[in-house]
Amino acid sequence: MGNLFAKKSMNKMMAEANEHGVDTLERVLGPVQLTALGIGAVIGAGIFVLSGLGARTAGPSLMLAFVLSGLGCAFAGLCYAEFAAMIPLAGSAYTYAYATLGELIAWIIGWDLTLEYAMGASTVSSGWSNNFVEMLNIFHLRFPLWLAYDHWTGLRQATDRVARGMVLSSHPGMVPGTPAFSDAMDALKAAHPPELVTQAHALLNAPHIFGVEIGVNVPAFLIALVITAVLVVGIKESAKFNATIVAIKVGIVLFVLGLGSHYITKSNWGTDWHSFAPFGVGGIGLAAGLVFFSYIGFDAVSTTAQEAKNPQRDLPIGIIVSLSICTLLYIGVAAVLTGMVPWREVNIEAPISRAFLDHNLAWASNIVTIGALAGLTSVMLVMLLGQSRVLYSMAHDGLLPKKFFGDIHHKFRTPWKGTILAGLLAAIVGSITPIDDIGKMVNIGTLLAFVIVCIAVIVLRRTDPDRARPFKTPLVPFVPILGIFFNGYMMYKLGIWNWVRLIVWLIIGLVVYFTYSRKHSTLQQSLEAKESVEIK
Repeated sequence: MGNLFAKKSMNKMMAEANEHGVDTLERVLGPVQLTALGIGAVIGAGIFVLSGLGARTAGPSLMLAFVLSGLGCAFAGLCYAEFAAMIPLAGSAYTYAYATLGELIAWIIGWDLTLEYAMGASTVSSGWSNNFVEMLNIFHLRFPLWLAYDHWTGLRQATDRVARGMVLSSHPGMVPGTPAFSDAMDALKAAHPPELVTQAHALLNAPHIFGVEIGVNVPAFLIALVITAVLVVGIKESAKFNATIVAIKVGIVLFVLGLGSHYITKSNWGTDWHSFAPFGVGGIGLAAGLVFFSYIGFDAVSTTAQEAKNPQRDLPIGIIVSLSICTLLYIGVAAVLTGMVPWREVNIEAPISRAFLDHNLAWASNIVTIGALAGLTSVMLVMLLGQSRVLYSMAHDGLLPKKFFGDIHHKFRTPWKGTILAGLLAAIVGSITPIDDIGKMVNIGTLLAFVIVCIAVIVLRRTDPDRARPFKTPLVPFVPILGIFFNGYMMYKLGIWNWVRLIVWLIIGLVVYFTYSRKHSTLQQSLEAKESVEIK
């Protein structure tokens, strides 16, 4: 059992990082591209959607909730930056755990990252589809519900639309998205009247196979395949595509800030602490946990370590600068939203779009929809990019089949087989599966990775204090400890069922490790060979 926690030699890792040739990843990324990848991973629909839920929980102090959530990421980000500069290998937290905490912990975190990236991409593909359908509505194009959602989500959407119409007809003065309107809809759906069920199935209008209604999220499936194709073609092309999308969505966020600032009523922010933070510190903490999903993805920058031109310098820049820019933009959007609309009236479903509609700016609301669509496109690209690089790194160590996941395309210089598999998995899961619970699993899986990286920094400072560190996390162990505390607290706030799902996922991973990975591990094989020589 001692070998389960065997650590991979730092010298061996550095030798691998310096390998060159057609069978290795191509080093083409500079600090600008890496920063763009970080921004591309972080800014998605969350900034346009989760801000509404956070405002209802924290009031105008939503700004502080984004600060609190950003601090948890910042503490972890500084730890990631130290490792990324010190161990410039693909694999992110998996690689860092292998060097500090041993193979078993590395496997657990690698398996956990699969949950973050692949399932995260599935979640995002479904969100992309929702915004794509909304964009079509702008041009008065209607997409059939059974082709726009999986069956269960499609039926729920149909039920919500019918219920919305019933509430509007019986309460014409109510505004969709307000607490009163939401309560009326919930009461109607709880009553489950026959006419609601009948009209919902008629609106869904789904075909039947063997008497069972079907539904397939076609836009989610197709966008995942398109992003996969871009990633297979090459990292340089992927980075250019991402940079273009990032420029569009950052421009739209700045547009929201610029236009929205002209419609701010300062009294909406409150006149004292109680009116600024109506639910106190607890409300700010709860909102921070809710909006945390908006920050997920910055760690994906570290998975491109073997494709960075100067990883020791540029990776810390990409991680820290992208996280800083996104945090500032998030705080700005929170300030504008709660300034434009009294927090009790913030729309949960589409807070930013509705805020502009309330000021008779329908054209601006349409631009926000396009911004959300662009945001999700780059998020999906970086998620699938990170997934394929983690699989490549694990395969390089023998923990996954190397001929498949570690195979580099001779022309494109990308791990093409693993990329295609990850893309297909995201496409299939995103097109036929309800993704609400998967999204929550992504949160807890990401937070676990953050906690382990923070622990690993403390461990390596003690076990290998003389190792060259091009970037050093400041104030160790205080910064990593704060990272452990902040991210551990947010894990706790996610509730027992998400812990159960995470544990089940990790148990499945342990079965794979003990039945395949441990037997094929290059580290375990080298240790066994060394032991047999010593015995002889």
